[in-house]
Amino acid sequence: MLRQVIHRGLQSFFYKLGLFVSRHPVFFLTVPAVLTIIFGFSLLNRFQPDTDLERLVAPSHSLAKIERSLASSLFSLDQSKSQLYSDLHTPGRYGRVILLSKPGGNILHQADVILQIHRAVLEMKVNYKGYNYTFSHLCVLRNQDKKCVLDDIISVLEDLRQAALSNKTTARVQVSYPNTKLKDGRSSFIGHQLGGVMEVPNSKDQRVKSARAIQITYYLQTYGSVTQDLIGEKWESEFCKLMHKMQLDHQDLQLYSLASFSLWKDFHQTSLLARGKILVSLMLILLTATLSSSMKDCLRSKPFLGLLGVLTICISSVTAAGIFFITDGKYNSTLLGIPFFAMGHGTKGVFELLSGWRRTRENLPFKDRVADAYSDVMVSYTMTSSLYFIAFGMGASPFTNIEAVKVFCQNMCVSILLNYFYIFSFFGSCLVFAGQLEQNRYHSIFCCKIPSAEYLDRKPVWFQTMMNDGHRHTSHHETNPYQHHFIQHFLREHYNEWITNIYVKPFVVILYLIYASFSFMGCLQINDGANIINLLASESPSVSYALIQQKYFSNYSPVIGFYIYEPLEYWNGTVQEDLKTLSQGFNTVSWIEQYYQYLRAGNISATNKSDFISILQGSFLKKPEFQHFKNDIIFSKAGDENNIIASRLYLVARTSENTQREAVELLERLRPLSLIQSIKFIVFNPTFVFMDHYGLSVTMPVLISGFGILLVLILTFFLVIHPLGNFWLILSVTSIELGVLGLMTLWNVDMDCISILCLIYTLNFAIDHCAPLLYTFVLATEHTRTQCIKNSLQEHGTAILQNVSSFLIGLVPLLFVPSNLTFTLFKCLLLAGSCTLLHCFVILPVFLTFFPPSKKHHKKKKRAKRKEREEIECIEIQENPDHVTAV
Repeated sequence: MLRQVIHRGLQSFFYKLGLFVSRHPVFFLTVPAVLTIIFGFSLLNRFQPDTDLERLVAPSHSLAKIERSLASSLFSLDQSKSQLYSDLHTPGRYGRVILLSKPGGNILHQADVILQIHRAVLEMKVNYKGYNYTFSHLCVLRNQDKKCVLDDIISVLEDLRQAALSNKTTARVQVSYPNTKLKDGRSSFIGHQLGGVMEVPNSKDQRVKSARAIQITYYLQTYGSVTQDLIGEKWESEFCKLMHKMQLDHQDLQLYSLASFSLWKDFHQTSLLARGKILVSLMLILLTATLSSSMKDCLRSKPFLGLLGVLTICISSVTAAGIFFITDGKYNSTLLGIPFFAMGHGTKGVFELLSGWRRTRENLPFKDRVADAYSDVMVSYTMTSSLYFIAFGMGASPFTNIEAVKVFCQNMCVSILLNYFYIFSFFGSCLVFAGQLEQNRYHSIFCCKIPSAEYLDRKPVWFQTMMNDGHRHTSHHETNPYQHHFIQHFLREHYNEWITNIYVKPFVVILYLIYASFSFMGCLQINDGANIINLLASESPSVSYALIQQKYFSNYSPVIGFYIYEPLEYWNGTVQEDLKTLSQGFNTVSWIEQYYQYLRAGNISATNKSDFISILQGSFLKKPEFQHFKNDIIFSKAGDENNIIASRLYLVARTSENTQREAVELLERLRPLSLIQSIKFIVFNPTFVFMDHYGLSVTMPVLISGFGILLVLILTFFLVIHPLGNFWLILSVTSIELGVLGLMTLWNVDMDCISILCLIYTLNFAIDHCAPLLYTFVLATEHTRTQCIKNSLQEHGTAILQNVSSFLIGLVPLLFVPSNLTFTLFKCLLLAGSCTLLHCFVILPVFLTFFPPSKKHHKKKKRAKRKEREEIECIEIQENPDHVTAV
């Protein structure tokens, strides 16, 4: 009873709203247009891109960021950049180049050429306000001698060049991998600086026979000043230009360059590449909407309404973008999906209103017909828009840990609200004017008066075809001339009979089992998309660099900083064993290990605190080959006594080409040990900031949104039209969501922020299209389920087919945007549209004929009514036998 009261109340409200809009169409047409103009200018004036890629795609709240703050408070991360190597997430400004020899070549034989390129980088000048700056003015300086921090592979190359010039075989430099001995006696880890290495067979010291690639990084100082940052940015830009020039001069080498701004630039490049394709997409949607809204009947055809419906969504999106930039929002490339998301939902409301208009009686005044269309359609559209708002509102909540997802969801909420307002106001006004033209018998395209039938009969065939208003096709058996719409005619005369055929149903069941099997198989293979190249333009320098880096420099993980942040008895044998246990399986760069070797080599005993620290400070750290370890130890002095209050060492693990996944596994393995070991330590690498619990962070929005929608549907079980409608809706949406999730995994789509946003959208897209179909079915009063589903398809199938076809055709131009981000968007939205279409037109029409709700009670009611009517007629005949005789 309550649900009928609520439903009727909503219908009555929207009927009155439709009447109000139809009586004031100019007002409802003008206000949205003025809002669009106002906010459109703000969009042009306040547009600003977001350049902080870490803030956008890294988890906002993670333990890695806390560990970074703690590590930075102990040891300056700016000074540690060269030791804390990470692939693409190096903090601060830098320039990096990979030099690759030709297949079969040895890069070490080209040391002279590489050093020439290196000198060109050091001598490169950047002009800023009349002053020339070179690398020596901007570089990170070493603490011990205030010289620029350079990769140790440069020293190796210089030694190789000197050996080649000396022309003496005995002077040949022996290069080991991954640790090699330098000329000054230092042992250096070059696992990330030398790639594609082949070792000398049976070599005990892992001597290098040949190598394909060398990677050199030039680290710039970061003071935090705007001027320093501008100069650094100019230096990086000149560095990339120089590498391009060097590539032209040295054809025997392949050069791949990367700078700190490269990732953001290539991330933003997607938007620049997609601008033209989005306009093409809009044209395709306009064309599809216009054609699908047309009929042969020139009076009842509504091509301009289809076109105006798409333009309604466009101007509402422009208004939403203007509001976003007025509130100090910054644009990022993930927001490319909003026009497609908004269009998919908005055009559904447009086509439903058109279908609602076609279901109204033609003999009513056009204002009443608009009100009837609002009463029929807006209840369902309001419910689906509310669920859109709830889903994306949950995605914009503080529970979302990815800033890009949060910003997108906030924008989507504004877009949904404006879509809803613009459809019942702007598009409603267009519907009023179109209805008025139809009532006055004006041509739907040329807006001229349609001639009479007698006049048309005297004209040529082409003129009759253009001016045909359907009078020749209408008979006394057809009460609704709109049945001649080509989609409705196809569904009524052909498709409905075919899909409900008893011989088709077994094949549909088999098809669904195949669909469910592949979906389940895909759901078991989900991968998190922490790899940032998934968001970059596919043919960009950053992606090329990352692929080469992954191919030749993935033998070792990023260098993990192991920070011991409290005093420790390093001279204690138990502590030494614990440190060995923790570093077991890693390639270590450690002052502790070197110091223990130094003590053993000199047969020196340091079993107590005073001996340990005095030898460390007085002897070990003063030797040239160990002086750099001073940066890894923090001493404190209490009176005459020295203490080690903190220290660090570096761990590197052997990895395969899937370096990022293995780095996450290393983090998950080491971090719990810090809680149970007696040694208090933290582990950190800049890469961890982007990967720490990324899978959980990126999947949380879709889980929260799905839970929110499920909760709303369950709580409204007895407040909506029919509880079984909600039950079927939950099953359908779950099936579509899991199908999209599984199939996109099989299509090599990772769980990154774009795919998660598409999954949130899939929830709503499925509800948008399945809800009207299901609720019409459960409320139908026909004798059989088959007849009920036929009526449901006939009533809502046209709008569903129009919207999904427009949506899918609009996605096609995304295929031609050379960007990983748009490829992901295309794949996910294509699956969302296809799975929804499959359920609405194939799976649900068959499965609803097997399962509840039963229609037998409707049949009994109709029989009782017919029997009662027959009894009344018999009584009337008995009372008036003369009437029978007269008949």
